[in-house]
Amino acid sequence: MINTDKNHKHIYNVQGKQLCCTQEEKIYTNAGAKELIKEKHQHDHSDDDGHDHSHSDSNLFKVFLPSIISLVLLLVAVYLDNFLKPEWFTGLVRIVWYVVAYIPVGFPVIKEAVESIAKGEIFSEFLLMSIATIGAFAIGEYPEGVAVMLFYAVGEVFQTLAVKRAKANIKSLLDQRPDEVTVLRNNQPQTVKAESVNIGEIIQLKSGEKLGLDGVLLSETSSFNTAALTGESKPDTKAKGETVLAGMINLNTVAQIEVTTAYTDSKLSKILELVQNATSQKAPTELFIRKFAKIYTPIVVLLAVAICLLPYFFVADYQFTDWLYRALVFLVISCPCALVISIPLGYFGGIGAASKNGILFKGSNFLDVLANIQNVVMDKTGTMTEGVFKVQEVVFDKAFNQTEMLQMVDALERLSTHPVATAIHEYVGKTNNEIKLENTEEIAGHGLKAEVNGKQLLVGNFKLMNKFNIQHDVDVSKIVYTIIAVAYDNKFVGYLTVADSIKQDSQNTIDKLKMLNVKPTMLSGDKSSVVKFVAEQLGIANAFGDLLPEDKVSKVKEIKAKNETVAFVGDGVNDAPVVALSDVGIAMGGLGSDATIETADVVIQDDKPSKIPMAINIGKQTKKIVWQNITLAFVVKGIVLILGAGGLATMWEAVFADVGVALLAILNAVRIQRMKF
Repeated sequence: MINTDKNHKHIYNVQGKQLCCTQEEKIYTNAGAKELIKEKHQHDHSDDDGHDHSHSDSNLFKVFLPSIISLVLLLVAVYLDNFLKPEWFTGLVRIVWYVVAYIPVGFPVIKEAVESIAKGEIFSEFLLMSIATIGAFAIGEYPEGVAVMLFYAVGEVFQTLAVKRAKANIKSLLDQRPDEVTVLRNNQPQTVKAESVNIGEIIQLKSGEKLGLDGVLLSETSSFNTAALTGESKPDTKAKGETVLAGMINLNTVAQIEVTTAYTDSKLSKILELVQNATSQKAPTELFIRKFAKIYTPIVVLLAVAICLLPYFFVADYQFTDWLYRALVFLVISCPCALVISIPLGYFGGIGAASKNGILFKGSNFLDVLANIQNVVMDKTGTMTEGVFKVQEVVFDKAFNQTEMLQMVDALERLSTHPVATAIHEYVGKTNNEIKLENTEEIAGHGLKAEVNGKQLLVGNFKLMNKFNIQHDVDVSKIVYTIIAVAYDNKFVGYLTVADSIKQDSQNTIDKLKMLNVKPTMLSGDKSSVVKFVAEQLGIANAFGDLLPEDKVSKVKEIKAKNETVAFVGDGVNDAPVVALSDVGIAMGGLGSDATIETADVVIQDDKPSKIPMAINIGKQTKKIVWQNITLAFVVKGIVLILGAGGLATMWEAVFADVGVALLAILNAVRIQRMKF
């Protein structure tokens, strides 16, 4: 279970609470996730092109069958009523015919209404539709009673299909996780269930096959399609010893992978759990609509009763059947399904569209936050730059043996996972000398300290030198590159310079953020000259370097003090305090770390900064569609409600105001899944 608590941002598994609408349950409950898995297994046994056409067509026909039966019987009845007018089609025969036409579509709705009442939810859309249509029968409006329920049933079918379409992106992810893998046991390939494979076993992956578990590549090299994880279909070539993940597709020769993670703990499993649970954290608009529906529906029922009965005291020629008809029209119009369905579906579609592009939202509320974000504060290393450093120069005092000092520095830097440490290790290369380190210590924001041969060794920035009163004559401001200062036995040894390169799409990222009226800010623990150099190249006006973790927190607080929203982009682990303070935390390269998936609110699965404005744009488009649906529903329903209460609207206008608006809203909601960002 994913469970984070950061600034009161909670992520929990879906609890399967009863909501006011059946379709919502299909979207939000664990049953929905189980349905996806069931569909996945059915999909595994489909034909070669990945689709079970006969099974799909058969299911579609079964779903529409009740509506088809009712429609045929209704059309025949209308034809007999208005054209042939036979003598036998009168009285009881006519009533029974319309009742039979009503049952296929009406019985399931009445059943839902009874079950809702049994659960304590008296005022539901099912009750509204049941009262309205049964009431139409009571006053002799049989065709309209059948037609209203028929259109409502068709609307429900289209809602179901829309929800299934919204689930398609997650289902495609599930399809990327094979149930079976080929393992080598006693040097013989065996096909076994993926969940039964133990850590340390070797998987044999043929060309075109999908990897079922995380592991490391044992073959010299192999190319993989990582689209299921990153949304990018560009091949990713891995070398021996590199990590490969479940869901990747082998593109060339047979590869061998040593399993490093259990089936249920793979990155893809965590991603699937995250996306399936994302809808449990709802946006404020969704929460408002749910509360609104619970208050709105009983009020509507009371108003309908008032429309039917109150005119008796004020209208001279009061006709009960006339005012009952108006009340029934009012009930049909007021059904809130357009709002209750299309709004959650809009957010669900936004989450699905994001996941298709390799962006994972932990809740629909973060779509809303990003839609209104005003500032994006980003780390430099690994976010806007490649995070792959190379040593440029080594400037050591001649009084020290450069080779020995580099080996000491390398030995100490091996304790760090920072990219700079990797650069130093690659520069020094393999060495047979064993350096014994004692009393090692990491000083946050400064560097590393240890004792070698009883003497103090310091490796870090020049703040570390100042902290231990190490004298030097280096003018740091004149050096653009990142500097690693070294001191040994309380004497300044010299420094190394390392350089990083800006990512290819970083410039495009900043340009798009500015187009979205979002202000970019860069914060880094790297030296100020390096940070400003990168910022100038990218056109970032606000950039600050030489920052400790607490300094980054202060900078974000300064922005928030202006009542502006802030998204922080980093690795999700080292910058945990800033992530906690920000309105939304975005983790880059989520595939590399389990912790990023746990910590951040939004996870970008690859290292591309261009996904930042894409995530913001998806949030904006989702919110735009949601508010279009809200406006459409309220305006149309408001107009027809007034006309219905005044006797100027019939059941047919009521059907459009209810089912028609719901269908338009649903079609609008699923539109986001077709958008290109």
